[in-house]
Amino acid sequence: MVGFGFWMPHVIGGGIIINCKKMGNYCSANSGVVVGNKNTKDEIAVIGNNVVIATGAKIIGDVKIGDNVIIAPNSVVVKDVPSNVVVTGIPAYILKQI
Repeated sequence: MVGFGFWMPHVIGGGIIINCKKMGNYCSANSGVVVGNKNTKDEIAVIGNNVVIATGAKIIGDVKIGDNVIIAPNSVVVKDVPSNVVVTGIPAYILKQI
């Protein structure tokens, strides 16, 4: 279930795979983004409102992404992310509070 105002920029040279329980309003995903399950079909993400998922980022498993989150390029999110932060890295860690 994808919320109102989902934005996907022009995808050139890479697809987007989004398999989540719920995605909030005004989210965006760039090319190469994968949101998927870990071991079973029930272990999938819940994504909040106003989340930006940058190029090549991965969200894997039963994680909850808060509101107003930026996931940096090529980051791998495998645990819950609170609201109002920027995350980066493999595995993703909080880079900055916004």
